[in-house]
Amino acid sequence: MSTNTSASNLLLQTIQATNGLSLNQLLEQHPNISRRTAQRLISELIGSGQIVATGKARSRRYFAATKSSTVLVGFPDYIPLSSDSRDIVAYINQPLAARKPVGYQLEFLAAYQPNNSYYLPQTLRLQLHKMGRTKLHQEPAGTYSRAILNRLLIDLSWASSHLEGNTYSRLDTIELIEQGKVAQGKALLETQMILNHKTAIEMLVANSDSVGFNHYTLMNLHSALAENLLTNPADEGRIRMHAVDISQSVYRPLGAPQQIQTALDMLLTKVNQINDPFEQSFFMMVHLPYLQPFADINKRTSRLAANLPLFQANLCPLTFLDVPEQAYSCATLGVYELTRVELLRDLYLWAYERSTQEYLAIKQSLAEPDPARLVWRDLIKTTVRDIVLHPEIDSLIKISDTVANHVTAAERTNVQALIIEELRRLHEGVLARYGLRPSEFSAWKKVQQQ
Repeated sequence: MSTNTSASNLLLQTIQATNGLSLNQLLEQHPNISRRTAQRLISELIGSGQIVATGKARSRRYFAATKSSTVLVGFPDYIPLSSDSRDIVAYINQPLAARKPVGYQLEFLAAYQPNNSYYLPQTLRLQLHKMGRTKLHQEPAGTYSRAILNRLLIDLSWASSHLEGNTYSRLDTIELIEQGKVAQGKALLETQMILNHKTAIEMLVANSDSVGFNHYTLMNLHSALAENLLTNPADEGRIRMHAVDISQSVYRPLGAPQQIQTALDMLLTKVNQINDPFEQSFFMMVHLPYLQPFADINKRTSRLAANLPLFQANLCPLTFLDVPEQAYSCATLGVYELTRVELLRDLYLWAYERSTQEYLAIKQSLAEPDPARLVWRDLIKTTVRDIVLHPEIDSLIKISDTVANHVTAAERTNVQALIIEELRRLHEGVLARYGLRPSEFSAWKKVQQQ
C-alpha cells in the first residue's frame, strides 16, 4: 500500500468514526500528514463519493457519505437541475470502476457548427441577456468591466480560486488585493493563486477592447494564472508537451502536442465565429478544459476566458460566486466522460444569475462614463502611476509636460484637470487599477505632507 493510500484511508476512517470534522481537527489527529497532502486527499475522497463536505472556509466540515448523500453529491437542492443533468450526476457518482474509460473525442468539437449549433438554446440566451444587460451596453468594449474593476478583482479572484480548493476567505482576499496583506496560516501557493488571478483579470480588462480568442491571448492568460505554480516553469503559457491524467476521472486527454495544437486551432476558429457572447462564453467553458491544452490550470484559464466575451459586450461578469466546488467538478466531469453539456449548462445559468444579483445595485446606480476619461484612461493611469513612483518630482510640472506631449491643444485643460482629480482622490482602495502597492502610495503621500 502506498503512503498516499495509507494516509487517505486514515483520513477516511477518522471521518467515518465521527460526526463531522474540520480540516484542522483532522490534522490534529494526524500530525504526520501535511496540510497540503490532506487537502488533496480530502478532495479525492469527495470526488470519489466517499465523503461529503458542508460549509465554507473555517466552518467547512467533512462527513462520511451515506447512500442518500451520494444521489446528488455536490449539488444542493437550490441549484435547479433538468432530468438530463440528473442522469449525468448519477453516472459521475458511480465508482471509477463502473465508469467507461474514454479518450478525447475530436468529433465532439468538429460537429459544432457556429451559429447553427447551440449549446445554449435561444430562450436561454435571451434570458441570460436580460439578466446581464447593463446601462453601458452601447459604450466601447470593456467599459463596464473597467467601471467595476475593483469589485471584479475581488469577486472573481476569490471565487475562481475557491473552486480550486483555495482556503482564503473573501475578507482575506480583499486585504491581499487592496492592501497587499498576506493571510496568516495560508500556504504560499494559495496566496500566489489569488495574486495570479488578479494579474490575469487586470490583463483581460485592460485589453478587452482589443484582444480576442487567439493563441497570443490564451497563452498569456495561462501564463499569468500559472506563474510560480507549475512544477516546470517552462510549461507556463505553452502547449502541453506530455500526457496528463485527470484526478478521479476515467477520461484521458490527448497526449501528442501536435494533436493538441490541431484541436486548439479548430477550437479557436470556431469560437471566433460565434456571434452570441454567452454562447462564446459557454463554448470556452466546455471545450477548453475538455481539450486540456496546458499542463495544468486549464479550468482556471477557461473561467477567465469565458468572461472575455462578456467584458467585450459590456455585460455583467460571471464571477462564480457561491458555486459549490463539487458541483463544478461534477459538471466538468460530465463533459469529460460523456461529452454532454446539460449539467454544466444548468450550473452556468444558476451561477450567472447569482453573479448578476451581486451586481444589480451597481448596474442600477452606475453613472454614465466621462467620455474624456474613457478616451484618455491609459494616459491618466500611466501619469498617476509615474507621479506616485517618483515622489521627488513636481506633480503639476509632470502633468503639464505629459499633457503637452500627448494631448491635442483643445483637450489639454480638461485632461489635465482629470489627472489632478485622480491624484486628489487616490486612496488604498483604488491602487490596483494603477498597479501600485500600498507601500508606494504611503511613501508618496508622506512626501506630499512634508
